[in-house]
Amino acid sequence: MLRRPVRGWLFCVWFLLAALMGAGGARAELLEFEALDGWRDGGQAEALAAFLVTCDQLDAPSWRPVCKLAADVPKDDASARAFFELLFRPVIVGHPPALFTGYYEPELNGSPVRTSRYAWPLYARPPELKDGVVYHSRAAIEAGALRGRGLEIAWIDDPVEVFFLHIQGSGRIRMTDGSVIRLGYAGRNGHAYRSVGQEMVRRGMFSAHEVSAQTIAAFVRANPGIGAELLNHNPSYIFFRRIRGLSTEKGPIGAMGRSVTPMRSLAVDPAFVPLGAPVWIEKEGAAPLRRLMVAQDTGGAIKGAQRADIFYGFGDGAGQAAGAVKDSGRMVLLLPIDRAFAMADGN
Repeated sequence: MLRRPVRGWLFCVWFLLAALMGAGGARAELLEFEALDGWRDGGQAEALAAFLVTCDQLDAPSWRPVCKLAADVPKDDASARAFFELLFRPVIVGHPPALFTGYYEPELNGSPVRTSRYAWPLYARPPELKDGVVYHSRAAIEAGALRGRGLEIAWIDDPVEVFFLHIQGSGRIRMTDGSVIRLGYAGRNGHAYRSVGQEMVRRGMFSAHEVSAQTIAAFVRANPGIGAELLNHNPSYIFFRRIRGLSTEKGPIGAMGRSVTPMRSLAVDPAFVPLGAPVWIEKEGAAPLRRLMVAQDTGGAIKGAQRADIFYGFGDGAGQAAGAVKDSGRMVLLLPIDRAFAMADGN
């Protein structure tokens, strides 16, 4: 039953392949797909589905025909793998080893009004905030710089959870009436992100291999005084917006304005990795990964060509998995053939 659509699809692919090869005649040092460790077992059908979520956002000439064909590829791993192998080429940008971390969509407990238990606010974006302009620091906001202005979206029962929600950039809030609201990124205060974990290492509280999100959370809860001061070491502060009409099975909205996919979406530095591009990752560590992902998000701490944040999903389980990731490895960018040759050639 699949032979006829596959044959027609392959004809279109080979036609486009010939056109792209003619357009990108420059020689370049590129990887072959056989050099990607675990490529044949990477579950490319899931990656293709994630790629299609944002493909219509890619409007450059080298992407448009690729995205048009992607929608017609049969939804099995062999066909998806053939699609990527025929129309893309692997390119390493930057110098491995890569640094992989993880992020997730937290679920917090919240209230529409402040109470003795729910005492820590999540703020909407102040109307006077301008992108790229330095605004009140985290310490100033925590001290009350925005208090009384009606910017509170919800009140949360744990300041540590609020801090980590700022790092994740989106979340689910389970309100006291049982309803769940979804929050997305609305802006930041213009201060550069500073790592609390690195500051704890600098002060001699922990060694580098001991620091994780769980370590930081446990320490701050056990030592609220110095803990609050440590959290304020990071002056960056995130503002949120309420997202309506997003079903519970969908991931949070990423930098491309679409839901990100658990274990298939990456946050990257768009100065080096085009948003929407497929990226093959070879992550080492306690839970190694070999899979094709899609660059669909960004993050204030994600800087550099070999730097990525893996989206693990939502809830406590995803948080435990994401918080333990600080691993090396390699990122390999998949680009349409003409663009791959141009990039590898330094154009």
